[in-house]
Amino acid sequence: MIKNMNYYLSIDYDIIVSKLSEEDGGGYFAYYKDIKGVMGDGPTEDEAISDVKNAFKCFLEVALENKDIIPEPIELDKTKRINISMTNRRINSLDLLAKKMKTDRSKILSTLTDMLMNNDIKLKMV
Repeated sequence: MIKNMNYYLSIDYDIIVSKLSEEDGGGYFAYYKDIKGVMGDGPTEDEAISDVKNAFKCFLEVALENKDIIPEPIELDKTKRINISMTNRRINSLDLLAKKMKTDRSKILSTLTDMLMNNDIKLKMV
């Protein structure tokens, strides 16, 4: 998968927003839960979120240019069960292929998904 600016901007990172006390200048403070040092503020919650998103874009530009490691939310790598519909014949064929490849159908489907997303293979819809 190509991990460029669009890739990182499409990730649903958690943004934490809190109200600042008058002693701290009032308004709102926002930061990314998984990205240390990227923060923003503003007189309203929306403006604080907009500010932190702009800061994140600047962070990404520099990190990508420097080829730095950019953290991704831990939840992205957790597996999740899904329900898909296929004919029994297709499932049996997939299971035979998986056995021959010494893997399982989930790994095959995940690998194919990565290849599609990375434009390594093209899908012809019939």
